[in-house]
Amino acid sequence: MQHRLLHSFSFRLAFAYMVLFGFSVLLLLGFIYWSTAAYMSRQADATIAAEITGLSERYDIDGLTGLINVINERLSRKPTGSSIYLLTTTINTPIAGNLNRWPGIQADKEGWLNFQLENAGRDKNEIHLARARSFTLTGGFHLLVGRDIYELEETQRRIIRALILGFVITLVLGSIGGIVLSRRVMKRLEAINTTSREIINGDLSRRITLQHSGDEFDSLAGNLNAMLDQIEELMEGVRRVSDSIAHDLRTPLARLRNRLELLRAEQEKTRQDPTLAEQAISDADGMLKTFNALLRIARIETLHHREAFKKIDLGTLLHDVIELYEPLAEEKGQSLSLQVDTTVYIQGDRDLLFQSMANLLDNAIKYTPPQGRIEITLGEQAERGWITITDSGPGIPEDERLQVFKRFYRLEKSRTTPGSGLGLSLVAAVARIHGMSLKLEDNQPGLRVRCEFTTTHSTNINES
Repeated sequence: MQHRLLHSFSFRLAFAYMVLFGFSVLLLLGFIYWSTAAYMSRQADATIAAEITGLSERYDIDGLTGLINVINERLSRKPTGSSIYLLTTTINTPIAGNLNRWPGIQADKEGWLNFQLENAGRDKNEIHLARARSFTLTGGFHLLVGRDIYELEETQRRIIRALILGFVITLVLGSIGGIVLSRRVMKRLEAINTTSREIINGDLSRRITLQHSGDEFDSLAGNLNAMLDQIEELMEGVRRVSDSIAHDLRTPLARLRNRLELLRAEQEKTRQDPTLAEQAISDADGMLKTFNALLRIARIETLHHREAFKKIDLGTLLHDVIELYEPLAEEKGQSLSLQVDTTVYIQGDRDLLFQSMANLLDNAIKYTPPQGRIEITLGEQAERGWITITDSGPGIPEDERLQVFKRFYRLEKSRTTPGSGLGLSLVAAVARIHGMSLKLEDNQPGLRVRCEFTTTHSTNINES
């Protein structure tokens, strides 16, 4: 289920939306950071630049003494503040300020110095970062003005942590929302798929359940149900017509055959040649078989209720089929063998399964040349069973392997050999109601028919 969820279209759509939404949130959070933390840094730089301008103007007005008084006054008002001042001589000897020496680093391209302040915090072992800018006064004096940016960096770190946490929460909630949404969509789609599979298996009366929510799924289900109603009505009409034709023609054909029997008996009494009557009877028998096959297929296709299915031993059933057709194979000098390695059980209709296996074996014997070989194998693994029927005949071209299951389809276009083209149609109908899959493969030479199904119970017996 988890694998199907991750590969579902709804989850991929939700994931794509989550990625797009996450990217949008990332851009928004980036803008928030730029407009808060970065703004705070720019404001601190602007404050330092303004202080330098103010102090240099005070120096121009009041001289060195006035500048020293201003620095001392500012430091006395906020002795534990974040402002940093240092006034030195031309050889960097401190004159005033709260730094005991000039920072031993080079300024960057913009003139900013980023250095460490030792014993700056409440804990005397703390090291804070400082950002300052220097200015050379007339007379060769150097003025350094800066700020302790510990609180600024701490604020920026908190903002970054909050943004990262917000982004992670967005992704987690988006993932949860995507999974919940995908599960709901998959649940609705699975209901449609389950009903579709039941319809494919032959139960045309099934319909998709409506949720009465008025959403797109209800609209789709309603349209599909309306389409299925129309299809069922059309197919029922075709089935009624075909059944009526088969019933209506079977009765006069049966009467015709009885009259031909009387004619043949009359000819035998009068010692006339009964050949024509026998040929007519044979033709009538062929037409009756065709109509009976059509009616039987129609009944199979309308068999929706499987309460009458029983547990069947397929090994025993195949033995019975072999026993029925073994004399016919011996007449053609063919080798007919059965390989059964397990006792395989299936829930089904024994008569229908017997008829379908008999049709497949009859075709194999019919098209396999004299001295050819026919092999039937029954196997099972992991509650999946299979029956293979292989022969050494001419086989079926790959482009016609699906066509042969259609009614009246025959490989021989001239249709001169006996047969109606309904044998494999009956096999396909029986396979559908038993949940079996049919595959026609190349046996090199010949044909391999593989029938796969779900088993009820199996036991290893090593029987051949």
